[in-house]
Amino acid sequence: MRKPGIQQSEWVSLGHPDKMADYITSYILDRYLEADPLTRYAVEVMVKDDHVFLAGEVTSRVRFGYDDLDAFAKAAVIEIGYDRAYWNRWGGLNTICGEDIAMTAKLSRQSPDIAQGVNGDVGWGDQGIFWGMAVADPATGYMPRDHWYARKIGGAVARSGLCGLDVKTLVSTNEGEPYRVICAAPVLTPEAEAGVYAIIRGLAPGAEIVLNGTGRFVTHGPVGDSGVTGRKLAVDFYGGNCRVGGGSPWGKDATKADVALNLYARKLALAEVQRGATQTCFCSLACAIGQPDLEVCLYDAEMRIVGYRRESRPAREIIDELGLRKPGYAARCREGLFSAI
Repeated sequence: MRKPGIQQSEWVSLGHPDKMADYITSYILDRYLEADPLTRYAVEVMVKDDHVFLAGEVTSRVRFGYDDLDAFAKAAVIEIGYDRAYWNRWGGLNTICGEDIAMTAKLSRQSPDIAQGVNGDVGWGDQGIFWGMAVADPATGYMPRDHWYARKIGGAVARSGLCGLDVKTLVSTNEGEPYRVICAAPVLTPEAEAGVYAIIRGLAPGAEIVLNGTGRFVTHGPVGDSGVTGRKLAVDFYGGNCRVGGGSPWGKDATKADVALNLYARKLALAEVQRGATQTCFCSLACAIGQPDLEVCLYDAEMRIVGYRRESRPAREIIDELGLRKPGYAARCREGLFSAI
């Protein structure tokens, strides 16, 4: 059982294989939405070595062929930073180059059984439970401090240029202050390793630091590990601080609810905190496939219900309210799901 005041959260960089998978599908979704804002999209991605696998359903007025999808996958990987210069620096046995990506796609159209429930954007494209959270701390963007520190420290390491693109941090805090930082960051030289230590010390003075627990981290990205969409949900949401319901927000258009209602739950929780109703607010939403009804429950820090209501709004109203028909999914994947809220 967790000690009072102690919290832990993880963060991974965009170069981590799982986040690469999230980013590739988000990048492709943006291309569809540029051409057709009403695109129905649910595409999972797996990456291993220099191969990208796409599987799912797409219904859109635009028809991208194999060459288009292959080019999008390459562009997404290069945009992350896995380009030829990076490959030359680290060596072909240790990383990949986006220019060398091979792509396999198995895509069909959306099931007509689902389509009949979401045509007209009245009901949702799936059933599910979704959780939002906010804390009364403007300095952290109203996010839990351990989650904020994991992202802040990991982001600083990843942007430093001292290490490779595949960075992972785990931060433990006591009463909001970090006392232990675990970091995995590919390094080639002792000088680079010392530089990473210095970054962490500067952001978490006095914290215990564990850097590359096996003693060596050079082979990285999808060479060292495979990646699959939706495997970093705690990273994407609130770390170790909140229940996670529903599915991954990546690789889905907004009608599927996994992106729209996760964002809406965050918005409702944030509104409660900002109006001073509670210092910490949790919000749960429940929806049914093909239906516009939502059950909304609000909780305080002790998980006592402080509000309950049922909403009946066409799904399109919430989707439009959150601006989810426009490209921007890759940006959310890069900057954080709640970066625009």
